[in-house]
Amino acid sequence: MTEPLKILFLAAEAAPLVKVGGLGDVAGALPAALQALPESPEIKVVIPLHGNINRTKLKLEPLTSFPIAHRDGAITAEVFTTLVSDMKYFLIAGDPFEAETPVYSPDTLLDGHKFTFFSLAALELTKQLNWQPDILHAQDWHTAPAVHALKTILQDDPFFDNTSTLLTVHNLPYLGDQAGPAMAAFGLPPAKSGSRLPKWARHMPLPLGLEAAGKINTVSPGYANEMLTKAYGVGLEKFLRSREADLLGILNGINLERWDPSGDPQLPFNYNQDTLQNREKNKIELLAELGLDPQPSLPLIAYIGRMAGQKGVDLAIQGLNKIKHLPWQAVFLGTGEEQIEAQALQLAENLPAKVKTIIRYDDQLARRIYAGADMILIPSRYEPCGLIQMIAMRYGCVPVATATGGLKDTITDAAHPDSTGYLFQRAAPAQLAKTLKRALNDFMHPDHWRGLQRRGMAQDFSWEGSARKYFQVYQSLLTD
Repeated sequence: MTEPLKILFLAAEAAPLVKVGGLGDVAGALPAALQALPESPEIKVVIPLHGNINRTKLKLEPLTSFPIAHRDGAITAEVFTTLVSDMKYFLIAGDPFEAETPVYSPDTLLDGHKFTFFSLAALELTKQLNWQPDILHAQDWHTAPAVHALKTILQDDPFFDNTSTLLTVHNLPYLGDQAGPAMAAFGLPPAKSGSRLPKWARHMPLPLGLEAAGKINTVSPGYANEMLTKAYGVGLEKFLRSREADLLGILNGINLERWDPSGDPQLPFNYNQDTLQNREKNKIELLAELGLDPQPSLPLIAYIGRMAGQKGVDLAIQGLNKIKHLPWQAVFLGTGEEQIEAQALQLAENLPAKVKTIIRYDDQLARRIYAGADMILIPSRYEPCGLIQMIAMRYGCVPVATATGGLKDTITDAAHPDSTGYLFQRAAPAQLAKTLKRALNDFMHPDHWRGLQRRGMAQDFSWEGSARKYFQVYQSLLTD
């Protein structure tokens, strides 16, 4: 009998243990989907034991401890384990992860210290367990030092002779730009003089990981192509084109059990494709909760997510101002950059009968918005994959989005017979407003609108297909 594939899966966060963004959703779902494949690979998911993780609630079990070499003296790594929904997690603690330290800091030198320590400790953990990984699967710059280490300080270590590497890029602009000195303090060298990396990138974790990885992937085919262009390649496009044969895009998925309007306990009225009339009941309840006039005949437009420039919230605000004379209502939910939060609050102040802005993270309210709003705005300037559009379609909330990255991979524009939403080609207020006008006009035709909703709800965004593609990449790494 062939031994199962051994996969060391490293991430800075993983839901439900700790989640800040989409990476947490991926790291919390993909390993379980891989483990459920018929091939049953053996997966060890390793994340840091961040200060905001509740040690008591998780029933952490101490496993082992060992030193990690550092220029100023060895730092002890402590390893704990916990079991969540049949998935065993390994959590690494140590002085770099103090109780008051956030998961991510604006100081990438500080984070470089934390995550380089974590990356090296995760590799050492496999040696302590005498568990030789076939695949190291790292996520983003925070775990890229592990990939770089296997090609540098550990290249002559026979324990890792047969370990291949995959580095997944969730958001290319986050390179770990100030982390070079921290990596050097842990003994990790910069790129060699003959490197194909641009000189400015030769001390940064993500570029070094991209150079060292056996294969590279990102979280949608669309973003994989965009990364090769000057507009999206953040100065690495020439290098990435040199590795184009080893670069591919694999769409993220969503947990269909977690996101299910037919059984979501947060909804006043559950529904499915055949009982869409219950959505209007949810909409009436939602309008009352938001303090907007309970007029279900008016289209309700939603924005849910980070208030950030990348997400194009400012474009949404400007676009809505361009069509403020038309009949619609809108709700904004999220937190982020203070300036953009202020713009969203100002829009609600200027249009109090039309707009409600709520500055907070609120998963329960978000679910009620998905289940009651008619459209969701996703005006991202770039979007590696995006989960919002998948969740929204699952709930029958029609996406209006920029045709970029994973958004254009998952949404079919209303100009096509099999449409599931609306796409505009350029992240600009005028294009957003024009596309919203199209959607508002179509909303006045209930049969057409129900077709859009049903086709969106019928899309298969499960993790199973994505997990199968990742497993195929693992197998290709072993045969290359």
